[in-house]
This record gives sequence, structure tokens and C-alpha cells, in this order.
Amino acid sequence: MILVQNLGLHFAGRYLFEEVNFRINKNDRIGLAGKNGAGKSTLLKILAKEQPSTEGNVEKEGEVRIGFLKQDLDFEKGRTVWDEAKQAFKELNQINDKIDKINHELATRTDYESDSYAKLIHDLTDLTDRFSHLGGYNIDGEIEKILKGLGFKESDFNKLTDDFSGGWRMRIELAKLLLEENDVLLLDEPTNHLDIESIIWLEGFLINYKGAVVLVSHDKQFLTNVTNRTIEISNQTIQDYKANYTKYLILRQERKEKLIQSQKNQEQEIKRTEQLIQKFRAKASKASFAQSLIKKLDKVERIEVEDEDVTRFNIKFEPSVTPGKIIFKAEKLGKSFGDHVVFQNADFFIERGEKIAFVGQNGQGKTTMAKIMEGVIPHEGSLEIGHNVQIGYFAQNQAEVLNPNKTILEEAEDSATEESRPRVRDLLGSFLFQGDEVQKKVSVLSGGERNRLALCKLLLRPFNTLIMDEPTNHLDLQSKAILKQALINFQGTLLLVSHDREFLDGLVNKIFEFRNGEVKEFLGGITEYLEYRKKENMREVDMEKSTLAKKAFTQENNPSAPKKEDSLKTKEEKALENKLAKLEKDMGEVETKIKRYEENFANENPTEELLKKYEELKQTLLNLNKEWEQTFNQLS
Repeated sequence: MILVQNLGLHFAGRYLFEEVNFRINKNDRIGLAGKNGAGKSTLLKILAKEQPSTEGNVEKEGEVRIGFLKQDLDFEKGRTVWDEAKQAFKELNQINDKIDKINHELATRTDYESDSYAKLIHDLTDLTDRFSHLGGYNIDGEIEKILKGLGFKESDFNKLTDDFSGGWRMRIELAKLLLEENDVLLLDEPTNHLDIESIIWLEGFLINYKGAVVLVSHDKQFLTNVTNRTIEISNQTIQDYKANYTKYLILRQERKEKLIQSQKNQEQEIKRTEQLIQKFRAKASKASFAQSLIKKLDKVERIEVEDEDVTRFNIKFEPSVTPGKIIFKAEKLGKSFGDHVVFQNADFFIERGEKIAFVGQNGQGKTTMAKIMEGVIPHEGSLEIGHNVQIGYFAQNQAEVLNPNKTILEEAEDSATEESRPRVRDLLGSFLFQGDEVQKKVSVLSGGERNRLALCKLLLRPFNTLIMDEPTNHLDLQSKAILKQALINFQGTLLLVSHDREFLDGLVNKIFEFRNGEVKEFLGGITEYLEYRKKENMREVDMEKSTLAKKAFTQENNPSAPKKEDSLKTKEEKALENKLAKLEKDMGEVETKIKRYEENFANENPTEELLKKYEELKQTLLNLNKEWEQTFNQLS
């Protein structure tokens, strides 16, 4: 489909990459890998003909349509979300305009027997056939499917795009791109601004996409699930792996080990040659031989191995005082903006040492809750903060409040305490600001670099409770790995808003789900939660079947009910229906007990024993839910 030949880009006095050769095939799902600054986004722009290369070329083999997700948006003001999404169907819109024009002309003319009138009828027939052939009568369904998949509600369809934030407008741009049905999709960070549910939906869409996909992403799990090929940009060239991202990491490590051994052998050979040069250059009879060795040495292409080992970065948070057992206690906590209720009646308590993820669709109140806990916005209901709680807060726009006129080092030193000041340079180095880089002005830093600096500042002060809102935005995979390891080792309480499943996996042990104005707790990690939500969605979809099953069970126990359907049921089906009824009864009883415990906790501090029983009941309810799902699936 697309052939890349001898591609090179000369930038700022050096090659970003050179002699790049590869081919994009129809069913390729290619992930571009490499450090920040390696040239991944630049390569996408060259493929999209948005930026010229210094040398080489990109050839389309035949009529290949390319769609490119840009980071800069250009929407026409006054359009609704629906109208903007409809712009994806350029040819169909043109045909539809011509059809409307002909219909209007036919309605106003009376020369029914004329040749020109007959030609209009003929043109209308051709255009209508073309419109139908291109799927014009299905576009409304396609638009609705894509918009809902990306998190829009039907009530959003007729709202103006001007009313949406940059993140939501980026979703509209992505929707248009997916609706265009291009032969090749070029996507630069497509999961930015998407919540977990939308990311999972997008994964499924791209996996089943009929064309080729080339993408840049810092979401490791997204890359692994979507890609079947990985092109790594490293040391100004590329390595092409026929593998998804996780398999690529294994293959790359094997290749790296071989490179390290080759590098050692090369270094030994260079050292031996240098010794010979030193030995012979002083002797007149051997001077020409020494010179030939020097020329030979100059021509040697040195083997370079990139260092991406994050284990050597020993990042730890400043020690803080030990807080009380209860960090936060909420009763009927809520927040509204005018008539819009974000969430209400949230009851929970958070204990010392818990690591909790806030998840849910955008706009459901995750960031709002984080700000309430940090104390920056008012709220309804009660929120008590425990004894000796010291809160460190990382906001989504944290990187924007840095002083652009200061250097990296000055900005970090301003946040340091007397105890942490000696660690400033070491900590900056751990966040990949090494050597003279610390003298860079903040104003010239990229989004990812600013985020790293803001995170570094957070580690220079003592906190026992961290509230972090999307801390991985703009971070590359190496920086995310460094931060994740630091948070795993953090001994305090962590509340984390994030849509990055791989980052959350193994880090959090409880989920707060924000959904339809409610805040619900889920015991377990992100993988278990997503599996549970998947089953819950199935349960919602099959609710009508469930109602029929209950109705059948009622008829079974009603002597006056018709017996015709019941007579067709097997003993196994009846047993499953009985089991369903018992499970639902047990679930109701456990939920009642949990509610009583929570009412008691509202009046007095819970003892260790009561807390243990409370957690056991919640686990029991979770197990009953899982058993209900399994039983219902058997019955279906």
C-alpha cells in the first residue's frame, strides 16, 4: 500500500533518522516505538505528506486514501457535533447537495416534456443510485455508533462543537477520521483524552479495521492489544519487528543482549588497535602502518546501545508523619454545578495505606472529587480529613503553573526542603534531566518534560497522602515506568485518577467507580474491575432475558399459570432458575447487612473487627454477583 524508500530527515545539524526502508501492507497494525525525540510523530507527518523529508521518498501503491489524526484542530464555528461528524462523508455530502438542488428544480419547473427536464430525472436517478451504492442511507447509523463508542451521549449530538473542551473536540476529530474509512490510518496518541471504556471500544474498532493502522502511543496495553508489528526508531535508524508491543519488548531485549556482547568485542578490538598505533607510531619504519591503522579505526562504525533500564532509578518520596487510620470519611458527599448534578450521596471512608483508582467516563466527577479532597472547591454533604494527613496534589494542569523564566534546576530547588535540597540533582537525573539539561529554561520544555519536572517537585516535599489527576499524560513509557515504581514503593495513601490500564495494574487495590451520578467501591485491581464491568454490561443487555427467566419461575410456582412452556423445560433449567432466585435473595440479604454496617460507621468509629467483617461481607457480595453471572450465562 505504501512504500518507504531510503527516507532521511536532517534536523538541527544532525540526522533524526536516515536510510529508513519499510512497506505498509493492508492488514498491518504498526506501532512506532522509541524514546521521546526519536522521531515517531515526525515520521507520521512525513507519511501523511504533512512534512517533507530531507531525502528518500514515500510512494503510494495505487489509489490509497490516508487519514491522519492531527493534534491541531480546525473546526468551523456554529456546527453541531453531528454536523461536524457528518463532514467525514465528503462525496456523499456533495451528492446529497446535488440531489437536493435537482429536487428543488423539479418542484419549481413545469416543462415536463422537455429534454432538459428528462435529463434532470436521469441525473437524479444516477445520483440516487450512487448515493445508495456508497452507503448513504446508512451514515446516520454509522455516525451514532462511532460517537457513542467515543463516549458521546445522544443529548450531545445537537450541541455546538464550540461548547466542548479541547479533549472532547479531539474525540470529534477522531470520530470523523474513523467514519472516513481510509485505507491507512495514521494516529498520533489517539488515546489522549479518552476514558477507559472509550479506549477499549477504540481497540476493538482498530483490531477489526479493514485497512492498515500506524500509530504512536504511550499506552502500553493499547499498543499490545492493537498492533501486530512494531517499528522501533533508535540510533537514527529503524528495526522492524513482526510482533505486537509486548512481544517486541522481549525480542528487543534479546537483540540488546547480543548488541552488548558485540559492543564489548568491538571495544576490545578498538583497544587492541589503539595499543598497536601507540606502539608503532614512534618508529619511522612503522609510521605508515600506524597511519593505516588510524584510518581503519576512524572508519569503524561504533555499536551504540540505548540505556532504558529504569531499575537503576531509585526514586522515593520524602518521609512524612504517620497519619491516623482513617484518611477521609465522606457522608452524603455531592457536587452540583447549577442544575447539573455531578454526583451525590457518596458515602465512603479511606484508610491509611490504601491505593485507590478513580475510574469512569469523562465528565462523571473524578477530577471534581479529587479537587474536593484537596480542598480547592466547595461541596455538599460532609468530608472529614483524618489526623496528621498531609496531602500532596498533582493536577492535570500542574505542568502549566511552572515558572517559564526559571531553569529546571531553579524550579526544582524552589520546591525543596532543607532535608531534600541535597537530593535535587539526583532526583532530576532520575526523571531523565541529566548533566547540562538542568540549565534549560522551563519555557523550552515539551509537555512531557514539564510533567516530569512537576512530578519531581512533588517528590521533594513530605506527604503521606497523594492525590494525582492523570499524572501520566504526555509521559513516555520509560518515565511512566519510573513513576509507577516510585508509587508502588510509596508507603502512604494514594488516590489516582487515570485511564491508563497498564499503569494502574499492580499499583491499586481498590476502585472508586464514577457512573450515573453515583460513586461505588470495588475491591480489587483494575483487571478484575474491568472483567466485572464487562459482565455487568452483559447483565444490563440481557436484563430482558432475566425478566423472562423470573417470569417463567413464577409461573412454575403458580398452579393456575399455563403449563405448556414449563413442560418443555429440563430439570437442569429448573434447577438453574431456582439457583438464580436463591442467589438474588442472598444478594439482597448481604446488601442489607452492608448498609447496616455503613450506618453504624456513620455514628461511631469502626473497630478493627467490624472493619474486617464489613470487608468480608463486600467480598461475599462480589462472589455472589460472579456466581449469579455464571448461572445466568448457563441458563441463557
